[in-house]
Amino acid sequence: MSEEAPLLNDEADHPHDVVWENDGKRIVTMDSARYVDARNRDCDVVVPSSYLGVLPARLMAPHKPRGVIAHDGCIGKDGAGIAGLWYLEALGIPAAAAEGMSAELGNGLDLYETGIISRVNILAERAGVSEGMSVVEAAKILILNDPGDVTAGTKIRRESVAKSDSGREIIVTDSIVFALPEDTKNVLVTAGHTGRSGAKFLLEVSPHGFICSDGGMSKNNAGITGLETTEAHGLAGACCDAWSAPVGDAFKAFYEGSISACNKPARDRGVSVGMSVRDAAFALLQEEN
Repeated sequence: MSEEAPLLNDEADHPHDVVWENDGKRIVTMDSARYVDARNRDCDVVVPSSYLGVLPARLMAPHKPRGVIAHDGCIGKDGAGIAGLWYLEALGIPAAAAEGMSAELGNGLDLYETGIISRVNILAERAGVSEGMSVVEAAKILILNDPGDVTAGTKIRRESVAKSDSGREIIVTDSIVFALPEDTKNVLVTAGHTGRSGAKFLLEVSPHGFICSDGGMSKNNAGITGLETTEAHGLAGACCDAWSAPVGDAFKAFYEGSISACNKPARDRGVSVGMSVRDAAFALLQEEN
């Protein structure tokens, strides 16, 4: 069985519109991911108005464009409209998707001219692309900026978002396994689950407070069982509702998430179910009563 898509194998059948060019680098729009080809290798940011699922990503990836911006297909069931973001990330290609109602499917120029970024992979994020940005701006950022290390492997995001008068910080990082020794004095907002193994890592770090994901609760509420374990050791902690912010993304948890569960030490500092993760993190930042 052939590994090549049979239709339109000739580059002459792949319409490209070059909308920006400088020093050998180009931004190229096209109506379909099928039109990405060897001409786009390394130097081009391609803007095809296909949904950014795994199938279109597979069509584009062999040609190794510098970056990809496609349509999010209104996300759709199982997140299928953007699943190619992480496929491309694993292959070292920065990628972003435009919000479905901001641009037409199948119209590359419209996507470029009117699209608004809705999702990014970590390589595009490191280059400087962010949600809410216009596709025009995002494409130029991908052309001009280096995403850094694009090899497969752990990409650690870590940021201090607040500091108390006593020197405690709120640290946002995607997993408790990224904690540092000094985090014993800090509040950690992470995005792994708060289950049995998560509790083990939390006890090793012993932070001043923590917020992790509830993992969708899962069977027997296993996603939050670590709250009991940490409470027994006096650690104040809470869980972010996995339906309010995606598991694995601590930054969305901090800025968009809501609390679904918390233990008694956290409640004693003012944390409650339904509170925003951001407000809960600031509550945990306070000294124990």
